[in-house]
Amino acid sequence: MNTIRSALLAVMIASSFVAAPVAFATPPKQAVLPPYVAVGPQYDTTHVYVAADDFDRFADSFVATFGGSKSKQGVFQVTPTPSQTISQLVFTPSGTISVFGFKTPIPYPFGEERTGYLVTDMDAAMKSASALGADVIVDTFPDPIGRDAIISWPGGLKMQLYWHTQAPHYDALQTIPENRVYVSPQNMRKLVHAFVKFSHGKVVSDVANAPGIEIGRPNDTYRRVRIESGFGKMTVLVTDGRLPYPFGREVTGYEVPNLAATLEKAKAAGVQVLVPAFTSDGRDAAIVEFPGGYIAEIHAKSAQ
Repeated sequence: MNTIRSALLAVMIASSFVAAPVAFATPPKQAVLPPYVAVGPQYDTTHVYVAADDFDRFADSFVATFGGSKSKQGVFQVTPTPSQTISQLVFTPSGTISVFGFKTPIPYPFGEERTGYLVTDMDAAMKSASALGADVIVDTFPDPIGRDAIISWPGGLKMQLYWHTQAPHYDALQTIPENRVYVSPQNMRKLVHAFVKFSHGKVVSDVANAPGIEIGRPNDTYRRVRIESGFGKMTVLVTDGRLPYPFGREVTGYEVPNLAATLEKAKAAGVQVLVPAFTSDGRDAAIVEFPGGYIAEIHAKSAQ
């Protein structure tokens, strides 16, 4: 009996050694990382659409509030179908904006994209975004100085990706603005996962019970996720959508050295304060509306 058992054991051991090379012949697949396509947050602009009659008044009020300068103004076709818009960049220490004042009806879906992000390689960026679940709303098209496209991330976050034939050179920002994204709980994980991988970014904070005063509901809490990457900052505000005006309308949050002083300059330039200053999460914040209707959050670090 012992002889039979020994023989069986020998066969089992031998079989395991024979099978082992087959099992290890195929190495585990390594995850393919998306390409790094970010350039820098000073090249990632908020898109601001205003009526042509409000164009100069808005741009002047923005510079008066944050400081900075304006590029040369011109009239261009920036869409793949016929249109004409006044266009200008506004450079400030707190962030760059692209301003559009259309002289013709605005072709769909332009005006729905919140930001324009400069990428190093348009084709690689589009392939990466699509692979991560972004929907291509407007496929790549040429513009006077490069190429553009509009994509939509899970949860409905629409943004433009763009590439210039000649690389632009903008001064570094003193503070990095945040793209403020309101999203449902159902799409939060999809959005955060996709954008973090696309941007090679990281989640720097995830607060399940953030103070509701930040979304105009001081008696409630909500979930807030902050992301940082080569494209700058993104704050994901996870809500049930029951938001008092103007929360949810502010596309970008701008950091300044002193909130009170900035609000005084803003009001002198015709900017309306919609939400007076409040303190939360180590920052003083307010929401304002510029001439022409652009709504923004402005914040500063709270005094310690």
